[in-house]
Parts: sequence; structure tokens; C-alpha cells
Amino acid sequence: MSKTNSNGVSKPSKRVPTPGKATILAMGKAFPSQLLHQDCLVEGYIRDTKCEDSSIKEKLEHLCKTTTVKTRYTVMSKEILDKYPELATEGSPTIKQRLEIANPAVLEMAMEASLACIKEWGRSALDITHIVYVSSSEMRLPGGDLYLASELGLRNDVGRVMLYFLGCYGGVTGLRVAKDIAENNPGSRILLTTSETTILGFRPPNSARPYDLVGAALFGDGAAATIIGTDPLVGKEYPFMELNHAVQQFLPGTQSVINGGLSEEGINFKLGRDLPQKIEENIEEFCKKLMTKIGINDFNELFWAVHPGGPAILNRLESTLKLGSDKLDCSRKALMEFGNVSSNTIFYVMEHMREELKREEGKEWGLALAFGPGITFEGILVRSL
Repeated sequence: MSKTNSNGVSKPSKRVPTPGKATILAMGKAFPSQLLHQDCLVEGYIRDTKCEDSSIKEKLEHLCKTTTVKTRYTVMSKEILDKYPELATEGSPTIKQRLEIANPAVLEMAMEASLACIKEWGRSALDITHIVYVSSSEMRLPGGDLYLASELGLRNDVGRVMLYFLGCYGGVTGLRVAKDIAENNPGSRILLTTSETTILGFRPPNSARPYDLVGAALFGDGAAATIIGTDPLVGKEYPFMELNHAVQQFLPGTQSVINGGLSEEGINFKLGRDLPQKIEENIEEFCKKLMTKIGINDFNELFWAVHPGGPAILNRLESTLKLGSDKLDCSRKALMEFGNVSSNTIFYVMEHMREELKREEGKEWGLALAFGPGITFEGILVRSL
């Protein structure tokens, strides 16, 4: 049986939420206006960065095919490069210019995603008691959390938490933090917003920095938002997923596998070739920590919402856990449509998963997973409602 809220959104009501457990009540997303087709990326990137090295072009062409990405959204545009040509010049000190672009762009996308989420939720923005704001793409004091609260017209006593520079696992960290807030503050409603742009890391290709090409072929821009709360109001709120149990874990001695640093030229990233292997070696034990809470031992008895860091990570996870070929379809679809959008991507996966779970035969329990610098694993045992 389904119910429909005031916004005309059909909401399944298959299961009753566990009293006191955090649930996802609504979702929203937003993107910059420029849609980038992967087939057109190489020529544009080589032209815009004035690269004359044919070997770099060949490498980028190969990477664009292997990422499985078809489309992405990006803040970067010809107009921005015309205004700031130094962004495409090797060695130029451009952090000031990058932040002039990134800070307002990140806020604009966060605002749009939050408004879409609040509209789906169907309640007043004044009912939001807390904000959790996640980004690895802006830098300022006060942070984007304050600007977002102000522009949304939230109460001035709204509780704010800002999570900066967590990278790809930031979205699941945000869910864990929002879950803790919701479950320890009965009646609270938390707006979790993530917003990312690749402006800080855009640079001309250099053979000494091969990972720059991976970034150019894989990463995209966008924002996402969710409303989290316990004990949904019957007839007014329509949860679709329960956040049952959360675990974070880092792998000792792997700090350099995903390594980033801020300089006058922006953010520099290095990605170790052994990242998929490190995840493969540790993922089974990590997942079992979450699964023991419900006594399930078969990985295929779960649904899977996994941050698609790249196709190699998804392939390794599928192989190691012996997952059915369709188990990571939502992750692969989000990667294909949007690329790796850092902390946002898990929510694009979950949005696809929401549609999948509306089917009558959908699984009750699942795992939401993300991986990032540390190497850090974030996982949540989730329950379809």
C-alpha cells in the first residue's frame, strides 16, 4: 500500500519505523548548469589547457573510456576560463581566484538541493532544528553552514555542524552524525547538505601528476540534501529508509594511499594504485561488523548502496563478496550519470535505490558504504521502510 504526500509524491509504507531510530524523510539534489558529455571531454580539456602532448591526450582518452562515466555536471566553463586564464596556466598561484568561484557555487548548489528536499518533505523550514553541512570544495569563515541557514530563513538557534575535507566518505559521515543528533534529540529534524565542485583541483595536465588525468576523467560537481529524524509524524512525513547502525573505521598505515594537500595552486591529490586492493582486503570484515546486528551472513540477502569511487572499486567489492551481478546497479548507474561527485554521490545512489525498493520483493536490510582518505571506511546498516 502507498500513500501520497501534499507534493504528490507516492510513498511506500511497507514497514513500520523502529521507535527512536533515525530515518530519511526526504531527499533533494542540484547541479550546475553545464552538462559535460564524456565523449566531448578530451578535446575540450586539451584545448582549454593548451596541452600539446599527444601522449597525455591518448591517456585521457583511455581513462574516459574505462571510468564508465557518460555525463557529468561542472561549474567550470569557458566563461570562467576567459575571466581567469591563469587557472589553466601551470604553476600559477590561484587559490584566491578558485575560492572566489567555488565558495558561491557550492552555496548555490547546496541551497537548491536543500529547497528541493524541504519541498519534498512538506513541512516548514522553521521546523529544521539542526544542519549538518559537508564539503571538501569551499573554504571560509564563517562557513557555508551559516550562509545556508541564513538564506533558507532558518531559526537563528539552529544547531550547526560543519564537516570539511573528508572527501568521498563525507556523505556517509554526515548521515552518521545526523543519525546521532536525531536519536539523542527527540523531535529534532536535521537538514544534511553536501555540496562539491572540482574547481579547487582543476589544473593543466602534467606527466609528473598522472592522477590529475584520473580526476579529469572521473569527477563531477553537484549537491545533495536529506532530512533526517526519528518517529515520523503519521500522515505528514514519509520515511523510506531507516539508519539502524553506523560504523567508521580507518586502516592503520594507509594515510598516503589517498593523499591531498592545499597549496597556492589549489588542491593536489595523489591516489595510490593499491587503493582497490586495500579495500578488497578489508571490506568483508567491515561489512560483517554491521551485519552481525541482524544475524544475516549472506551478502546477497542485502541491498547495497555503495559510493562509486570508480569502476575498479565496485568490481573488486562485487568479486570479493561474491555479489550478484545486479547488486551494485544503483552505484554503477549513479557513476555513469554523474561521475564521482565526492560526498554527494552516495545520495544519488540512494535515490536510485529508493525507486528499486518500491518493488514488492525488495530486500528489507542493506548497507550504505563509502571509502576515502585515511583509508577510512564508513558504513551504515540501513532498513527499507
